Amino acid sequence: MTDLDETDRQLLIQLAANARMPVAKLAAKMGLARTTVQARLDRLERSGVIAGYTLRLSDEAQRGLIRATVLVQITPSAQAAVLLQLQRMPQVEKVHATSGRFDLACQVGTRSTLELDQTLDKIGEIDGVQMTESLIHLSTRIDRAL
Repeated sequence: MTDLDETDRQLLIQLAANARMPVAKLAAKMGLARTTVQARLDRLERSGVIAGYTLRLSDEAQRGLIRATVLVQITPSAQAAVLLQLQRMPQVEKVHATSGRFDLACQVGTRSTLELDQTLDKIGEIDGVQMTESLIHLSTRIDRAL
């Protein structure tokens, strides 16, 4: 992996705010030549620091979305099978391995409380899931995408 200098970090911050910003505008904002910014982007992409570019929805676009963190305790030998089942559920957006009482922390997004309830039931019914605890997200107070 590439060692990041302060210019790389600033470039990543600019891209996190707007990944569609043209290279010329990035260069102007950073006080660098366009070719310098392009070369840095190419290097960051080649080295895997930038894995891809994505879409970030506005709060307004997500207004009807109900998100929850679902903490999952599993049988150790069932981890691969549980992950496979979670991967097949479109409501499961992210899964993090964790330490402590729970093995996984899943971020779930649904369009209704009924869909959330059904999703929680499906997660609980997966073979190898011993226990779950869900935390419904009420609001986002801090979001550092980078």
